[in-house]
Amino acid sequence: MCNPQCLDFGRKWLTEDVVKGENILEVGSRNINGTLREHCKDLGCNAYVGIDIVQEAGVDIVCDVCNTELLESLTVNARVVVCTEVLEHVEDWRLAVSNMKTVLNEGGYILITTRSKGFGYHSYPHDYWRYEVEDMKKIFSDFEIISIEKDVEKEPGVFVFARKPIGFKHNDLSQIELYKVKETEQ
Repeated sequence: MCNPQCLDFGRKWLTEDVVKGENILEVGSRNINGTLREHCKDLGCNAYVGIDIVQEAGVDIVCDVCNTELLESLTVNARVVVCTEVLEHVEDWRLAVSNMKTVLNEGGYILITTRSKGFGYHSYPHDYWRYEVEDMKKIFSDFEIISIEKDVEKEPGVFVFARKPIGFKHNDLSQIELYKVKETEQ
């Protein structure tokens, strides 16, 4: 997570009603500047599994969110998916979003924070995309959107909290175009 506003958004929406007794999957769990793991554990989640592309603090399983077969084999039975400050770093964002939607149980919640236009280039290991509120409305048009907020405190970003409906059917993400970051943007 890159700023306290991400943590604040997570604590606002990941309440006891949402996480108590539930299994949580965090995509991009490498703990750089904070995590929601302890918050969720304090509220009584059943299990909290963090995945990332490298083994470091906060990572339980090394797994790329774009590795569909491996991700589905984790059998986390996720009722909550948390993905903070990751999507801008994933080249195939459509596959990443699709995979997160797939592994999330129907009726479960997804919480995403990511960066918008105006946020400088920051590679880990790459930096590809910027997301706007309108992009997230389209990306999650197959979910019940509970909240979409702009991060206006420090850095341009967007925060999403949504629920996967019963009888979920994936929307077509192929027509959604995002702003592509250039390394020269500082």
